[in-house]
Amino acid sequence: MSESETVNENMLFGMGNPLLDISAVVDKDFLDKFGLKPNDQILAEDKHKALFDEIVKRTKVEYHAGGSTQNSVKIAQWMIQEPHKVATFFGCIGSDRFGEILKTKAEEAHVDAHYYEQNEEPTGTCAACITGDNRSLVANLAAANCYKKEKHLDLDSNWELVEKAKVYYIAGFFLTVSPESILKVAKHASDKNKLFCLNLSAPFISQFFKEPLMKVMPYVDILFGNETEAATFAKELGFETDDIAEIAKKTQNLPKVNTKRQRVVVFTQGKDDTVATVGERVTMFPVVDIDQNDIVDTNGAGDAFVGGFLSALVQEQALEECIRAGHYAANVIIRRVGCTFPDKPDYH
Repeated sequence: MSESETVNENMLFGMGNPLLDISAVVDKDFLDKFGLKPNDQILAEDKHKALFDEIVKRTKVEYHAGGSTQNSVKIAQWMIQEPHKVATFFGCIGSDRFGEILKTKAEEAHVDAHYYEQNEEPTGTCAACITGDNRSLVANLAAANCYKKEKHLDLDSNWELVEKAKVYYIAGFFLTVSPESILKVAKHASDKNKLFCLNLSAPFISQFFKEPLMKVMPYVDILFGNETEAATFAKELGFETDDIAEIAKKTQNLPKVNTKRQRVVVFTQGKDDTVATVGERVTMFPVVDIDQNDIVDTNGAGDAFVGGFLSALVQEQALEECIRAGHYAANVIIRRVGCTFPDKPDYH
């Protein structure tokens, strides 16, 4: 860590869907039965109810604390190590066993989690259906979908934690839950010249939640996404190009409220180079080489990249350094099941 920047508690703020990941290796028949693509993220519908019953009966099923934003802030905290509770997390859970697991896991990760707890819906889950190095995610938001701005974010004790932060990160997934909460945080960041980061998260966000997405976009300082999400976003906005560098440039140039900061756009492409806007240029950053045989599970790779990136960003490091930290974290996570990590990073 650089000497220049001291890191304090609650400096990084995340808000999103806290989910318990139920992860299992499945076969193509399983995917076909539930109409799943090998590599995708979707919201559960009625036809997926049986999937959750079936996946827990698989031989090797694992339970991990998940939820895209929560994964990212945990990884940022893991990369930073000390002090604890640099990362704050808000989201909604149920008053149940899965909720208790999420609380315990957040504590173990030294994340300052403040959950809004309600008992109308159970804690949300995400079925991670693994085939080879693909993962198909089916999220049953349940409680996560019950987050209420006025019942949680607006409370003085909670809003004070928002004000303490200087970097904010919210996955696009939360646009389906509480766009008004996202806007309140985004406007605060913009007004105070702090950093607001958003993730495109999944193709369905650009397709079906384009309106709330574009309401938040003028406040976005750093936008993350992968190659598929970038292509879908470009299509929805009528960019008329499938060149990823061109898409990054056009996205950078979308309207922005805080003109003191030029928007940065970062698109990951799996094992291919990460694409990022650096000032007026678009630059390619190669990822760390990895042997196919060492890839256990790509679930959480994108979240890990963002987590590593945020850990360097909170320390006010240059974009190149943020991307390098992101690549390191993703490389660690894909060698393990779920979005899990060893005790300490081995990162310099």
